[in-house]
Amino acid sequence: MDALAEVEFLARSKNRVALLRLLATGRYDRGELATEVDVSQATLGRILEDFEERSWIRHEGDGYVATATGRLVATGIGELLDTLAAEQTLRGVVRYLPTHAMDFDLRRLADAAITTPSRSRPSAPLQTALDLADTATDLRAFSHTFNEQSLATVHDRVTSGEQTFAGVFSRQAYTALADDEEVWQRTLALIDAPNAELRVREEGIPLAVTLSDDRVNLLLRDEEGLLQAALETTDAAVLAWAGETFDHYWRTATEVDRETASRLETTGQSPRE
Repeated sequence: MDALAEVEFLARSKNRVALLRLLATGRYDRGELATEVDVSQATLGRILEDFEERSWIRHEGDGYVATATGRLVATGIGELLDTLAAEQTLRGVVRYLPTHAMDFDLRRLADAAITTPSRSRPSAPLQTALDLADTATDLRAFSHTFNEQSLATVHDRVTSGEQTFAGVFSRQAYTALADDEEVWQRTLALIDAPNAELRVREEGIPLAVTLSDDRVNLLLRDEEGLLQAALETTDAAVLAWAGETFDHYWRTATEVDRETASRLETTGQSPRE
């Protein structure tokens, strides 16, 4: 049988997939297999017979274990399932993903929470970032924008001593903040706060990410800059990527102090000039 036929053979029964993946982890007897996968002995017997015909499993003592090729197939079908799970999660927002800047396996987003706007909750994606900012004790951010609501939440948490904050933003983000005097004064207060540090990156930042010790939030915008979705995950690999990416932008950015802020506000001059 060709490879597609074997994929079809496995795909027709979730019990086949579950049993093969289980047997790839070690030896199990028939009773343990029936309990773990919740199948009848008759169904179990047919599946084991099919697996033995394909040399995917072998007897070992009074139990069964996957062969080398059985483990290979189990790994392959597991990776395919992970791929399809991630694709289903991301299908509705893939057009907004800045994948050129997301240096990790997209399958790590299979369990991510996706929040999109609705008629009753048009600001739902932004609220996920605000919720993270409102609960984290140690918050980092890198973004091409820093909106008024996020700034207000971080400002209140930082100035009350409940949060430490490190943020690196594009120059355009600071220019936008300076357009409103009240917002700019709040920005200056954040710059002055001892437990906050802001930097500006001249080369720009193609992402809008906030992260704490256990969560990453990514805001997704369309080509016109309109917020279309938020993606949130606790996956360890994505957390590591976000931390490393923050460190890169931080190293290649300039500290924003009062003097730098004044130049950004009044002239749009590069802080390196």
